[in-house]
Amino acid sequence: MQKLCFSKGFWMVPLALASLFLTAQAPAPAPVTDQETELGAEVYKELKGKGEIIAQSPLYDSLNPITAKITRIAQPRYEHPFEFYLVHEARPNAFSVPGGAVYVTDALLHFVRNTEELAAVLCHETSHTIHHDSMNRIKDMEKVYGVAIGTTILLGPTVTHVIAAKILTDLYSNAYSRDDETRADLTGSDTCAVAGYNPYGMVWLMQDFKQANPKESPEPLADHPSFEHRIQALQNHFRENPAVFSKFSSDRQTAAPFSVPKDAPIVFLQP
Repeated sequence: MQKLCFSKGFWMVPLALASLFLTAQAPAPAPVTDQETELGAEVYKELKGKGEIIAQSPLYDSLNPITAKITRIAQPRYEHPFEFYLVHEARPNAFSVPGGAVYVTDALLHFVRNTEELAAVLCHETSHTIHHDSMNRIKDMEKVYGVAIGTTILLGPTVTHVIAAKILTDLYSNAYSRDDETRADLTGSDTCAVAGYNPYGMVWLMQDFKQANPKESPEPLADHPSFEHRIQALQNHFRENPAVFSKFSSDRQTAAPFSVPKDAPIVFLQP
């Protein structure tokens, strides 16, 4: 008799049962070709080792059509392929790492009210990658580790592992600077508009986070002071670019609803 595995209070389906339901699958990580993909692959290994990456689930059937549209617009601006993975976390969140990987928590799919809010998060995270925000933060560690991370010399497994662990800790506990977040909001809103998603989704989502219980918001954003600044910056951006944004409504009621089953079966990628 096979045993069920348990992790953080969520049940995990044994792999032998995967054939009992139709699923989409997590993409394979991009090959390591430079420092960005090297670090991204190490983050993938860290999450895999913790048993947090969802390898198979019908949740991907809801996520993949949105990521496909966004990737077509964002990909020409980044040198490595974007890949999107679902991970299990109690808080709604998404984060991007060097190399093109974007991780989306299953809790986020249950939190968002409409498709535009989810698309806005994904566009925002691809924008952080396009701007190399994670790598810019990593460069601040150069003095700590005594290496020039910005060079083309590969870091080696030990240093790469330490930095990858630091990336995850940083992403779970700290937000980017307000300027970085605002810049990613604006670039993300451009991506959403071209992809056909209402860029007001980011405004609606930030309003939802402001009203939510702090335990239901991403940890770095649970008490984030810059929501009003970011919302204002987005609204200014929309007004200043009517050719792009005037066709979109600020009325949330016009948005396509988004929902996924609470009991969707999931198979975790085995460590």
